[in-house]
Amino acid sequence: MPENSTEVTAAGIARLAGVGRAAVSNWRRRHADFPKPVGGTEASPSFALPEVEQWLRDQGKLAEVPLRERVWQQLTGHPGGAVTALVHAGCALLLVRDRPTAWLEITAVSDARMAGVLPGALDHVLADRFGEGRAVPTPTEQELLPSVPLLRAVGELAAESGARQAFDFLFGRQLDANPRQYTLTPPGLAELMADLAEPPRGARQSGRHPSRTVLDPAAGTGALLRAVGRPTALYAQETDPDLAALTALRLALHAGGSGEALAVRTGDTLRADAFPRLTVDAVLCHPPFNERNWGHDELAYDPRWEYGFPARTESELAWVQHALAHLREGGTAVVLMPPAAASRRSGRRIRADLLRRGALRAVIALPAGAAPPYGIPLHIWVLRKPGSEQPPAPELLVVDTAEPEPAGAPTGRDRLDWPAVRAAVLDAWTPFDAPGRREPVEEHPGTSRAVPVIELLDDDVDLAPARHLPPRAAGGGAAELVRVRQRLDDTLKLTSRLTPPPAVPGEPARRPFTTVGELARAGALHLRTGTGASGGTARVLTEHDVLAGTAPSGTAPSGTAPSGTAASTGTAAAGAAASSGAAAGPAHTASPDAEPLLLEEGDVVVPVLGGGSMARVVDQATAGAALGRNLQLLRPDPAALDPWFLAGFLRATANSRQASSYASTAARLDARRLQVPRLPLDEQRRYGEQFSALAAFEDALRTAGRLGGQLVQGMYDGLTEGTVAPE
Repeated sequence: MPENSTEVTAAGIARLAGVGRAAVSNWRRRHADFPKPVGGTEASPSFALPEVEQWLRDQGKLAEVPLRERVWQQLTGHPGGAVTALVHAGCALLLVRDRPTAWLEITAVSDARMAGVLPGALDHVLADRFGEGRAVPTPTEQELLPSVPLLRAVGELAAESGARQAFDFLFGRQLDANPRQYTLTPPGLAELMADLAEPPRGARQSGRHPSRTVLDPAAGTGALLRAVGRPTALYAQETDPDLAALTALRLALHAGGSGEALAVRTGDTLRADAFPRLTVDAVLCHPPFNERNWGHDELAYDPRWEYGFPARTESELAWVQHALAHLREGGTAVVLMPPAAASRRSGRRIRADLLRRGALRAVIALPAGAAPPYGIPLHIWVLRKPGSEQPPAPELLVVDTAEPEPAGAPTGRDRLDWPAVRAAVLDAWTPFDAPGRREPVEEHPGTSRAVPVIELLDDDVDLAPARHLPPRAAGGGAAELVRVRQRLDDTLKLTSRLTPPPAVPGEPARRPFTTVGELARAGALHLRTGTGASGGTARVLTEHDVLAGTAPSGTAPSGTAPSGTAASTGTAAAGAAASSGAAAGPAHTASPDAEPLLLEEGDVVVPVLGGGSMARVVDQATAGAALGRNLQLLRPDPAALDPWFLAGFLRATANSRQASSYASTAARLDARRLQVPRLPLDEQRRYGEQFSALAAFEDALRTAGRLGGQLVQGMYDGLTEGTVAPE
């Protein structure tokens, strides 16, 4: 084996072969010729990637490793770590894009010679793109030598998919593999914040703001700057040197060419501002929240505190004033804020001064799930640098995009409708920010309102949008409540008709049973686990949808084209598992490049977590949606299994108990261990008819419960608000 050969863990082998880790463990025990560990620890050994690939091919478990999977395995197995390898890959991709001829000449020599030539070529490209003080240092010959095989493969990947796309894939996989290491700004949120930073439409048309210089002082992964359309210059600062280098490479590869100025610096922004004299058209910022050690003691007399010295607990207000200090007159800052910053008493004086001087223009409440921490409904503050000749703005726009949901309705990032959120925010912001506006802005109860500043300057200066918005009409008013009552009455009548007849006593049956795992190995069904990906075109069936019996409500970032069927990949995984004596295990957490698994009519979907008894048969209305995370799909062969028969027996309480494991704090269902009786197809269909009728009755009960809750809450709201008379 070559000294610089890439190593791969058992999890990596499972990813290569499309099986679970348990299958890899079985291979190691049952096959004496399985490659021996070459590194790692006894608990987590690593293996030589070339040896693993050859063994998988010899066993018929692998036809060919996809190029980008090979590159990813080489990157994760780099002796300097994945981040170092990713920086080297980004530098090489920049060279591939900007000087393709030079790259071809460099790769034509030996590995040792290539490592010696690369530093000079990379230094030329990096200096040309980033200038002095850059966040991406030129790697040395010694640092590059272990990376040469990886860089050759990266060059092949760039030739196949493009330099930018290659880096986006690798960077996205790194973010996905280390979710706790990075604070992400979701693409939908980044696009919305970039839209809010655009100059007013009238100003753009008049040509008053032809340049587009943008600063992100807490750049993170560069998502905010990447969302900016047609910039002339981008400036970024990030505390973590490794992340600053990755972000700089990401932005450089995303830029169309060298005409766009780009400066990325490393350092603590509040304590050591890398751009002290810079003023820009716009500032976008997703700062760290709730920091105590932000420099309060050292920065007491800093000139940036134009609106007041922030308390130690108000680090977010320090970031707000830092953003304002870097704006030219009339420039816009868009800052993501925790909701507490709008109402904490320790910040009320700064909030009051921001309002009095017209610097704070809008406070926008987002739904929970918009960004980490996902359980909190974050705010966006839109600020404008006051002009010396302009009077202070007399109003603050408050917007609340969180729609009221019935109790138990699904929440979180998986079901956030970003197009609807964006439309609601921009529909309120665009007329409010129109240059020379004279007419009052239309008020939308419960959603948006232009609040006179004088109303906000009380003892609390509480800027939480919900506290300044008139309530929505209760359930659409009395007329809507009448319609809800009628629907409830019809549903209760349907429930009465669907109520099962009295149970007839019977003798406990003694039937031969089989398991789902055995059925999968026999080809009677295909077993897959959801990725959560949607391909940008499909709805996503979430775990809550299955438990609550609702329509697919989730969405997922686009990144792959939808897949029409799960059969081909499911068969491959099941086949590999069958040959090893173990069924395919649950898939890994979805990465940005994961392919969606689209549902077909007759599929049976089972939740992974919770250990409860629930199974859903996919109907015509749900078919075409993508399978969400924490869900398992069972696709029965209609010539061997009736889907309603299968789903009914999977829901048995005893079945779910014996198939659940409690190795962690949450129960986890292993669908392979669920048992089904061996019955002829005609007998299965008899049971299936009964199970289908029970499911219809259950669905009617759920609908009645939802309508009843809506009617009760609507009556409470209508009576208390006066829209319903107490008669």
